Amino acid sequence: MDFMHNTVYEDEPIIANLQENILRIKKICDYSSDLLVNEINVSGVNVALLCCEGMVSSSILTELILLPLTSINLNESSPQNLYDHINTKMLLSTDRISLFTYGNLFRTLNSGFAILLIDGLDKAFAFGVQGYDKRGISEPTGEGNIMGAHEGFVEVVRTNMSLIRRRIKSPTLKLELMMTGSKSKTDICLCYMRDRVPEKLLNDIKKSLNKIDLEVILSSGYVKPFVENKSNGFFDAVGTTERPDVLCSKLMEGRVAILVDGTPFALVIPKLFNESFQTLDDYDFKPYYATFIRWIKYIAFFISVLLPALYIASSIHHPELLNSTLLLILAEAESNAPFSIIAEAIGMLIAYEIIREAGIRLPKAVGGAVSIVAGLIIGDAAVKSGFVSTPLLTVIAISVISGFLTPDLHQQTTILRILFVLFGGLWGLFGISLLAAVFLFNICSTEDYGFPVTAPISPFTPKAMRDIVTRINFRKMQSDTFTIESLKSEKQN
Repeated sequence: MDFMHNTVYEDEPIIANLQENILRIKKICDYSSDLLVNEINVSGVNVALLCCEGMVSSSILTELILLPLTSINLNESSPQNLYDHINTKMLLSTDRISLFTYGNLFRTLNSGFAILLIDGLDKAFAFGVQGYDKRGISEPTGEGNIMGAHEGFVEVVRTNMSLIRRRIKSPTLKLELMMTGSKSKTDICLCYMRDRVPEKLLNDIKKSLNKIDLEVILSSGYVKPFVENKSNGFFDAVGTTERPDVLCSKLMEGRVAILVDGTPFALVIPKLFNESFQTLDDYDFKPYYATFIRWIKYIAFFISVLLPALYIASSIHHPELLNSTLLLILAEAESNAPFSIIAEAIGMLIAYEIIREAGIRLPKAVGGAVSIVAGLIIGDAAVKSGFVSTPLLTVIAISVISGFLTPDLHQQTTILRILFVLFGGLWGLFGISLLAAVFLFNICSTEDYGFPVTAPISPFTPKAMRDIVTRINFRKMQSDTFTIESLKSEKQN
């Protein structure tokens, strides 16, 4: 419903005359076709029931609102008596709001509420009878697990709130709704544990959210820049998750989460870099196996970022690092390639990203064809035609596959891989070391609201390392409750 031509009506009070009220509402929304107005007489008083087509449940509206209203029979009929009777003697809906301005009226109307206007009163009732279509709760697509729950967030913020409440039934869990976006009026929910969240962190996040002056909020990506650190950090200081159980574990550590209506992802503040290597299954497996898998991910990250660069640097600048057999194999393979090894590597990495984007953006019915074509062209034809050497293709493939283990770091890994290839090809191991130092300084200086993303490694927090270097069992974990406030305290000390 496009009623946002101007915002003059926002604080305009509702008119007492029913017909003038209806006319004013229709003018504000420019006679939008999805505005439904039903005028009826209830116990001698003219009323109108307004709703937005497709946003309400017809069965709920009929059973809970229309039938009880038509059965009202007052001894002394007047607008005020009818209002008092509905307000004090009838429930109609558990989600019931009194409205006094057109701004509030349209916000609730377009959120799936039914609006009751009474002739002679300058206020209205709003009843929650939402019934719009929505996607059912299903397994997350990007955070798969074996032994954990198979539930993920959906696009409706109130459904996501219920998924969190089901897991944490404590009254200290607070779900605070607010609205942002001057045109979209998007619901945003702030989630936190009152007894664990640092008060300063919570207040700072609220101040950041109040600074949002966008017209439309369509996804969490619109909100993320406002709650991120303002420095040029290469790695994210705000995390995302589509799993309610993962989000609940973060809340128990004293963090703040933001749910945005219309997107199945939650923002988590602050984020720690080491969390990109942790999954929910780590806490379902045996500690020794979870520790092994976690170290595999650490190693895979470095392989994904550095392996192509080390291969190129050794081939061009440091052949003495390779044994004679391997050196001869590489020299023979590269002698037939028409391009430089740097151009080959960057071309292959860009080709992989093109294939990946094509697989994501194409319809699922034809998305599988991309991998088949890519395997034939890159894996076989490119090598046989001599455009790419077999050893380089193998190195690139191992690097790309290793990156699959840390999907949360895909954006950073992709850019780092190409940059390290360039620096390694131009300046060898010295260039790789120089670029590694630059990014190490960058990540160590990245923080959000005073919490460094490299914690608990830097600044070093010994107790927290139990879940970084290893994964201890819950018998030992329950003896000491961990919160992010302890990380900041260590930094300040």
